[in-house]
Amino acid sequence: MNYISKVLWEFLVHWMRHSQIWPDEASTIAPQVDLLYLFLVSLSLVGLVLVGLLVFGFSIRYRKARNPVATQIEGSVLLEATWTLIPLALFMICFVWGALLYFRIYSPPVNAMNIYVVGKQWMWKAEHPSGQHEINSLHVPTGRPVQLTIISQDVFHSFSVPAFRVKREAVPGRYNTVWFQATTPGTYHLFCTQYCGTLHSQMIGDVTVMTPAEYDRWTGDSTSGQSLAQNGERLFTTLGCANCHAGDAAARAPNLAGAYGGREAMADGSYAKIDEAFLRDCILDPTLHVPAGYAAIMPSFRGQVSEDGIISLVEYIKNMKTPYRIRQTLVNDAITPGAGTVPPVQPPTPAPKVKP
Repeated sequence: MNYISKVLWEFLVHWMRHSQIWPDEASTIAPQVDLLYLFLVSLSLVGLVLVGLLVFGFSIRYRKARNPVATQIEGSVLLEATWTLIPLALFMICFVWGALLYFRIYSPPVNAMNIYVVGKQWMWKAEHPSGQHEINSLHVPTGRPVQLTIISQDVFHSFSVPAFRVKREAVPGRYNTVWFQATTPGTYHLFCTQYCGTLHSQMIGDVTVMTPAEYDRWTGDSTSGQSLAQNGERLFTTLGCANCHAGDAAARAPNLAGAYGGREAMADGSYAKIDEAFLRDCILDPTLHVPAGYAAIMPSFRGQVSEDGIISLVEYIKNMKTPYRIRQTLVNDAITPGAGTVPPVQPPTPAPKVKP
């Protein structure tokens, strides 16, 4: 019996895929999503058939010709408990199964490669940390988890790749994350599934899945010359952030080196986790998060920095390992040996001896 059901199951899945009813399974999470979906469909079909048969049987058994006078039927506690507990158990199975799958989809692995995606009317812009920029296109390698950090620049959008079974909303002013691990090289459709204006239907693109070797060649050939962190460092200096976040004793703002991923004490006595969303809020609305021991003197950069610029600044701060002023000294030393250091004291030159 198990063998027959397995064969029928595989036949059903094979037929649906090749009849274009079922999209490709191109990620590690796709088969698990499909399994839950088919379980729900099967459960619904079983319930439909069961209820239909009962309705048909009761309509024949209790038709007016056989029962001209209505018959009072007393309830059965066992029967009522059965049709209550069995559906409850099935619903709880669906709930637990779906919750576990949900948390797996929206909890990226620690070693995932992060790519920023910005939704705009009406296009998707992907920014790789190493400097690649794409419009309505996304290149990813197989066999490596990829985390997408998604945000919208204007209205609500929704990033969806059916072949990966991933979908995540792009919300203005808030980072959302989703991850996947592609398994099969090829080109797959990318859609916006949230109505976002008159050209919503044209907000489409492609996701190109490549082997690791092909992806390495692509990243080497398509780099813009500067990574997101390097662009962020330039903005960090241009906007004057280095004047306060210098990382020394005289600094008027906290040291940002190594701060990402940790917790910071706030002036109101609370503690905040320093992640992408926290850094973005500090750049646009610094009064929301005032660190303990510092005055609320940081200006807002809202309107001065684009969403792409904020991403670059966040990526720079994430990768900052040494205080800014010390790092600049090290860079200057590398460019001009001895710059920024105290010159060594030279011993006095002895006076020449005079012959008598």
